[in-house]
Amino acid sequence: MFKKIWKKPSIPRISIPRPHIPRLHIHLGIPDVLKRWWATLKAIPMNVVRSPLGTYRQLVKWRDWIFAKIEYLNSESEKWKRAFNIVKSPYSFLRMMGFSPQMAIGLLALGSTAGTGAIVNETLLAERSFSRGDSGVYAAPHDVPTTYEEGDNTLRIVLGSTPVREITIENVSVGTVFTGSALPANETTAVLIGGVDVDSGTDTVLEIGELIIEKSRCKSMDFTSINAHTIKVIGNASDGQSINVTPGTARMRAIGGGHHQAEAMVTSGGTYDRIHIDAPTSAVNGKIGTLRLSNLFTKGGACTFTRMEVGTLIIQLNEVGNDGNFSTKEFSIAASVTGANWTVTDNVELAMTEPTTQ
Repeated sequence: MFKKIWKKPSIPRISIPRPHIPRLHIHLGIPDVLKRWWATLKAIPMNVVRSPLGTYRQLVKWRDWIFAKIEYLNSESEKWKRAFNIVKSPYSFLRMMGFSPQMAIGLLALGSTAGTGAIVNETLLAERSFSRGDSGVYAAPHDVPTTYEEGDNTLRIVLGSTPVREITIENVSVGTVFTGSALPANETTAVLIGGVDVDSGTDTVLEIGELIIEKSRCKSMDFTSINAHTIKVIGNASDGQSINVTPGTARMRAIGGGHHQAEAMVTSGGTYDRIHIDAPTSAVNGKIGTLRLSNLFTKGGACTFTRMEVGTLIIQLNEVGNDGNFSTKEFSIAASVTGANWTVTDNVELAMTEPTTQ
């Protein structure tokens, strides 16, 4: 007998697909909004900081560009000045040697036509100048003359409402002391410093903090109508002298002008027919911090100082005289000169004549 084998019947597996249940996304949006708002809030200070820095960097670039151009132009200007100074050297050398501007120009013109080399005249390259010792009429504080006439070798400074810190004229020859010179027509003074008796107007004076007249040679030297706080008359030699020590009540004085005060007018060396400083405008006094006249070598006319209000007046180490006669009193300080403090010492009388023409 066959053994009956029984097998458990296999039941086919039925695959039932699972139903797709979508995930539920719930987005309220509040956290993201807060995050973005906070990020923007944190960025604001840095934006504020970075914005001026960026602007500043741009400004620095523009500044550096402008300064580079300015430095370039300045360097070019200095090169041209140096070139002009080299070219004008013959004229400057003749002026330094004591020749008048007219004689220097004449010699240069002669040399340029007679010689083989070309000589360039400084007047072709630059204007006349007080600092270079050129004659003319200067409206203080300008270094270039307002007017100049060919053949007129007078140095004149016209003072107005602008105070001048300092005027210095030194180492010059004036009047008839050099060959070919002469006083201007109808003039008797080689040096005239002072205010003005204005016709049909208000007279003017010169207001000066410190007036120094020293080491000069004059045919005669006279002082009138001056009020000073301190007057020092020291070591002058003259061919006759008259010094009136008149007490006064003038105050100590200094001349200021702040930002608008003019800078110094200084000239050294030169030859002039006459020197004249005045204040010709009605009711407008000339004002000078320090007026220094040193080593003026003059002949043919007087050195006259008048109509001034001065803080300190110093007259020292001058030689005055022309005729060898003590009775003529070539050195004179009139009774109209007053001082609150006087020092008069070591002034002597010596017979002397005018110097020879150079």
